[in-house]
Amino acid sequence: MKIVIYPGTFDPVTNGHIDVIKRAIDLFDKVVVTVARNPVKTPMFTVEERLTMLRECLKEFPNVQVDSFEGLVVDHAKDIGAIGIIRGLRAVSDFEYEFQMALMNRKLDEDLRTIFLMPHEKYTYLNSTIIRNLAQFNSEVNDFVPKIVCDFLKKKNIINGKPKQDFGE
Repeated sequence: MKIVIYPGTFDPVTNGHIDVIKRAIDLFDKVVVTVARNPVKTPMFTVEERLTMLRECLKEFPNVQVDSFEGLVVDHAKDIGAIGIIRGLRAVSDFEYEFQMALMNRKLDEDLRTIFLMPHEKYTYLNSTIIRNLAQFNSEVNDFVPKIVCDFLKKKNIINGKPKQDFGE
């Protein structure tokens, strides 16, 4: 069985992430989408919220598993028996960083491959930071993220992108 890992912070998951996952599903027997636990970052959503959103988005795909990890991706990949790491490339600007990471991962585990997948071109400009910024500055994000992400934004008191304000009324 050919298992690959698709690591990321997914804060939040975007339609671009989902597109890359669907492309990986077509190529491999099992795709493990894994949420990175990074104690240095302050995410908008907790790891548990991100896991919930991903599981909801991907529930129709029986060969997709969602989990989380803290540490090196190569170590987690070994733990789950993955043969490769999926990385999404949106634009040429992504390549330099991803290339360096792929080479470092190869140095750490020469048998672990890095597989670059490009999302559909309609998602090439999209990333989680843009979604967070749009949501925080009162812009609509429905076209860029799964519905559950919009629902979670509402739970975070960001309604139509604008934080609810309580003026004591």
